[in-house]
Amino acid sequence: MLEPREGIPPVVADAAALAEVVARFAAGTGPVAIDAERASGYRYGQRAYLVQLRRQGAGSTLIDPVGCPDLSSLGAALADTEWVLHAATQDLPCLAELGMRPTSLFDTELAGRIAGFPRVGLGPMVESVLGFTLEKGHSAVDWSTRPLPEPWLRYAALDVEVLVDLRDALEAELDAQGKLDWAKEEFAAIAAAGPPAPRVDPWRRTSGVHKVRRRRQLAAVKELWQTRDRVARDRDISPGRILSDAAIVTAALAMPANIHALQALPGFGPRVHRRALEQWFAAVETARAIPEAQLPPPSAPHEGPPPPRSWAEKDPLAAARLAGARSAVGTLAESLNLPQENLVSPDLVRRVSWTPPSPATAEAVATALRGHGARSWQSELVAPVLAKAFAQARTPAPVPPAASANGQG
Repeated sequence: MLEPREGIPPVVADAAALAEVVARFAAGTGPVAIDAERASGYRYGQRAYLVQLRRQGAGSTLIDPVGCPDLSSLGAALADTEWVLHAATQDLPCLAELGMRPTSLFDTELAGRIAGFPRVGLGPMVESVLGFTLEKGHSAVDWSTRPLPEPWLRYAALDVEVLVDLRDALEAELDAQGKLDWAKEEFAAIAAAGPPAPRVDPWRRTSGVHKVRRRRQLAAVKELWQTRDRVARDRDISPGRILSDAAIVTAALAMPANIHALQALPGFGPRVHRRALEQWFAAVETARAIPEAQLPPPSAPHEGPPPPRSWAEKDPLAAARLAGARSAVGTLAESLNLPQENLVSPDLVRRVSWTPPSPATAEAVATALRGHGARSWQSELVAPVLAKAFAQARTPAPVPPAASANGQG
């Protein structure tokens, strides 16, 4: 499929054109296919730089959110309409920033996962389900570019061209597999979810931070990350284009004593401007001056059970429960042709394994799972196998000391 059926629609970039689109889509029928393009890797944040829609009776449209930053009128016109998106959780936050929030949706990527498809990207799904091949050559371009080149607009329009057709085929497939109600529960949960909570200590997600062991060095990672984030936000540039994660970790490990030592490190070479070097070195110096008691802890504070690698020492019976639970969930997921993480979140399995209800009946485990956010279909399927795994768990017998080579202890 190389061309949209009605050709590439013009880009809507002013209030008058948007009002016409709102009227046209309000008069359309059936679900509305929606997609959004961001400039990940180029710009700061995850705002939308193009929104694509298609609906029966309305055709397709491309909207420029730079020219039309408020799409609440369009959102209101589609309030009672099912939205069809691919990987909905990726696009919903940036659409919400524009004033568009669904009351019901169908996620074709998630539907593909629940149906057991091995490849759930939009291109592979369209090809395997509908028999069309989509041109996917512009997925990682800088969508903040203006004007947008015609090949990019063609690609964007094709993303919603057959999305409703894909939705209908997947609904039929899920129904045939007896999984449609599961998918509907998942879609309803996504539509009802609020905005994601801010991450705790986002600087700890720096790639390679696991190499940093000392708290003073962790403080340097934090200061460099926060400095980079401020600069990136002010300049509206992706943080990785300001300073790489690898450079942050390298500087934190080295804790350079002066700017010349910093400049000798990878990522801070001759092409880095003197003023930039000064701000990076200032971040290292700030970390160096932090009192010992105020240094960041080795790991982020978190709710719930400790990391599973420590369970065998902290609570051997809990470790045995978790091992049995993971095996049981894996076997069940395989029998249902479902990814384990879609059958039940690994975090939920850990939480219930660490502090199971007492007694750990199937009903009690189901209640515990729902209390941690599991959907009804998930708890009904998973609770019985977890209850059985917990009942079979035993504390491992202590390992006797190894005998010496001559047979003496």
